[in-house]
Amino acid sequence: MKVIADIAIIPIGVGVSLSKYIAACERVLIEAGLEPSLHANGTNVEGDWDLVMGAIKACHEQLHEMGVPRIATNLRLGTRIDREPSMDAKLSSVKEKLEP
Repeated sequence: MKVIADIAIIPIGVGVSLSKYIAACERVLIEAGLEPSLHANGTNVEGDWDLVMGAIKACHEQLHEMGVPRIATNLRLGTRIDREPSMDAKLSSVKEKLEP
């Protein structure tokens, strides 16, 4: 099953600057074969359910290896069976409706 995920991985106990941890997770997602789309408060990915979930687990493992003592992750998932889900298709549909 294909899933579109909105992921916010929040390292806790490492100070206020989190960008190096976010960059590490982005690398993990790319190395897993996903094409992450970073936004201001998280990352969107799409792919096979097991691949996406495994990559999120690998992000946690990577951050713990970097010394992060605690991690909170907010995850929003979307699946559908009437057609192949696509992040690009979702965005295009909204942009289309914004045109005059």
